[in-house]
Amino acid sequence: MGNLEPARCPRCGDPGDEVGIVTLKSLLLPGALERLEPGGSYRFCANATCETVYFNGAGDAFLTGDLKVPVFQKTQDADCPVCYCFGWTRARIGREIEEAGGSTAISSIAGHVKIGRCACDLNNPQGYCCLGNVKKVLSSRPGWS
Repeated sequence: MGNLEPARCPRCGDPGDEVGIVTLKSLLLPGALERLEPGGSYRFCANATCETVYFNGAGDAFLTGDLKVPVFQKTQDADCPVCYCFGWTRARIGREIEEAGGSTAISSIAGHVKIGRCACDLNNPQGYCCLGNVKKVLSSRPGWS
């Protein structure tokens, strides 16, 4: 942790954000988990066109098929979680907006986070809070924000 230069994804060359080992342990399928270096340092690749999800400085990588869940940044599937802890998807957000004229996703998630119900480090492939992703979804469609 704390390297001056970000490590780069061995497939796409994008820099990756550091992610805790507990996230990988929680989300990797058994065969992939057997390849994990438990003392290693891993990064998350957010590039939508790259199949790599996690990588380390040695060039080892875990791909989308190595995870138990789909990765929000890697798919446009409407049923892929945007919020992995509380079940918000693009489809759910869209339905709520159509039915109610707005979305409570941000306030609902923020309320749960405030009282300590989230487990982003265990559930979200990027290893941290999803609120930025929810805001991105809401701002991506005219009239949704």
